Amino acid sequence: MAASLQSIVRAVCRVSPAVLQRTHRAQTIQNGVRVLFAAPVMRHFFNSAKLTCDGVGSQGVGSQGVESHSRFRDTPWEYLESEEYIERYGSRPVWSDYRRNHKGGIPPQKTRKTCIRGEKICGHPCPICRDPNIIIHYQNVNLLQQFISPQTGMLYDPTRTGVCMKQQKLLNKAVETARDHGLIPTKLLSVDYSGEDFSNSHGAVGCTPLPPAYTHGEPWYTWYGDIEPDERELARVKKIYKPYLK
Repeated sequence: MAASLQSIVRAVCRVSPAVLQRTHRAQTIQNGVRVLFAAPVMRHFFNSAKLTCDGVGSQGVGSQGVESHSRFRDTPWEYLESEEYIERYGSRPVWSDYRRNHKGGIPPQKTRKTCIRGEKICGHPCPICRDPNIIIHYQNVNLLQQFISPQTGMLYDPTRTGVCMKQQKLLNKAVETARDHGLIPTKLLSVDYSGEDFSNSHGAVGCTPLPPAYTHGEPWYTWYGDIEPDERELARVKKIYKPYLK
């Protein structure tokens, strides 16, 4: 059915040059499969018929992707123990083999904001956006630990893992929630204070000296009486504040 409809569309485009000039390519995502349409007019026709490219119908690859997504939506941590995950990633993190395409020899300093905008998916999505079965959740501890450094206990920088900024924010929130629930331990830096001297026998610690004796008529500070003000500066200040002096 799909092959016959596509052949009819090609025949119409060959017969009418005006239709061929107005025809342009448009891509959309239907059931997880990228579909190529001949014209916007035919888009509704193909969507109503639920056809995909290469003759794959509603029972093809797209429906399998939706079924797998719905199967792990409520319990995303079970996907990391499934045979599908082990066959695809093995014992490596999900971002270990990811390399982002970029222009030039120097990689960008920041990753993209997001990989999916509505129905449009970028050409090379990040390690989390490319697999719909990977769902960020605070109970998915095995996934979160793949993005945490075992030395510092902090999340890896997105430029290293390649995840987009939207997924990085979700990772930060999920890790904080998991630590609040006690699912992920909080690593604190240990400082050795064994070499410090906390006794009061050294010179920096001693008795507080007595305050100096004060006699009436003498300045509180001994050095205050040795100050000699400038006569010209004193005359200028007196001239400015003469109306206020008593």
